[in-house]
Amino acid sequence: MNLTSGDYHGVVASARAGTEVAPRSAVSVQLAAQEAKAWARLGDRRQTEVALDRGRRLLDALPYPENLAHHFMVDPTKFDFYAMDCYRHLAEDRMAESLANEVIQASTDFDGTERAPMRLAEARITHGVVAARQGDLDQAVHHGEQALHGERKSLPSLMMVIRDLTRVLRERYPSEPATKAYLGQLQAVTASNGLAWAPRSP
Repeated sequence: MNLTSGDYHGVVASARAGTEVAPRSAVSVQLAAQEAKAWARLGDRRQTEVALDRGRRLLDALPYPENLAHHFMVDPTKFDFYAMDCYRHLAEDRMAESLANEVIQASTDFDGTERAPMRLAEARITHGVVAARQGDLDQAVHHGEQALHGERKSLPSLMMVIRDLTRVLRERYPSEPATKAYLGQLQAVTASNGLAWAPRSP
């Protein structure tokens, strides 16, 4: 089940099939989140909300996970992270921004140490997307730069998320120097890591 393939209806079908096998497990919470993310990418808010609600109710009924490093273990913070992704794709900016703040707070120690770099990076991208939609290009690029130059993380995964921001920048501010400069930074970072960067058309 892979959201990056673009087969969102396939993701929904796979998630529901998996849930039937293990309807009250931590895996089902993860599957509900993946289904919600697929519906969000399809632009269906109602089905997104249904899947998120199902996942949240399943999560609330389970004991708090002992091993948060396990891929299929989901705690409330991780579920907020998934929900943030959904609301960003649905352009529900107030909810996405609120969840991004929650993710940043939960992923940062009191001394500023970053405990979950990828979650922080995606939360910053979410802030960037919201700022771009609200007409604040400087803040959008600032958040994007924070995500790009933060503590080292999985660059291929980060690039997939950054496309959400670059898509908005290219749609709304295609000729602005700040947009061109940020795209240049992306090209430089990816090239230095042996990756190719080709911003997708809207």
